[in-house]
Amino acid sequence: MSAELDALTVVNHLRDLAADPLNRRAIVEDQGCLPGLILFLDHPNPQVVYSALLAVRYLAECRANREKMKGELGMMLSLQNVMQKSTSPGETKLLASEIYEILQSAGIEEAEQAEAAAASCRRKAQFFLGSNNKRAKTVVLHIDGLDDSTRRSLCEEALLKIRGVISFTFQMAVKRCVVRIRSDLKAEALGTAINSTKVLTAQQVVKTEDGGELMVPFQEDSAVLVEENTDIPDYLPEDESPSQEQDKAVTRVGSITDGMGWLSTAANFLTRSFYW
Repeated sequence: MSAELDALTVVNHLRDLAADPLNRRAIVEDQGCLPGLILFLDHPNPQVVYSALLAVRYLAECRANREKMKGELGMMLSLQNVMQKSTSPGETKLLASEIYEILQSAGIEEAEQAEAAAASCRRKAQFFLGSNNKRAKTVVLHIDGLDDSTRRSLCEEALLKIRGVISFTFQMAVKRCVVRIRSDLKAEALGTAINSTKVLTAQQVVKTEDGGELMVPFQEDSAVLVEENTDIPDYLPEDESPSQEQDKAVTRVGSITDGMGWLSTAANFLTRSFYW
């Protein structure tokens, strides 16, 4: 097995561990994993870089992690390098920019929260989702059929093929997926891609004026042409990637116990294998 394949396997597993909120604090506190993810941001394989960015984005969803992540040696500089690198795909640059803005504002957010936590809660949640970022927007999907890790993998594959998708987070317990997309991408493109699986059906979740939620189905006759993303290579098949087992952890309480042993293994790999 090549060193590059090893790196891809490790970063994909870290990404899947970071997708579970129960693991995020432990990953950031681990002495080897966060520095290793930063090194992955400089990897020559764009797939490794993108997967590392997704992992960092998941970790940044935990507000308690942001100050430490911002202060970690090389984090902000590596994000800037990805943003400025001419060979970085557009979605990769946009994801790096989003993470940079979240971490850059970490100290400011904490100060504001101390002054008026209750009043600013809704506004900060919207900022985190990127509502102030004119280049990107957030779409919340309710997906009928999103019942297990196999269906989740099928949904991941459909979303990753769409040019303009930046990142996504699954909420398996309520069959939802929060998707960050470029502002010029229509939400219908997500519905078309997911519905094309034939076993999943997506509806858009929108806020009503009274603060409630409304599920809006995508019209069958409104299918839009989906532009496939060719800049980022496909992820490893399930039989070559450890992500399949970790998918179960998203809905299993206590997954952090299973993840901690693997974090140690990953840290050892990161310590001995970065030589590119």
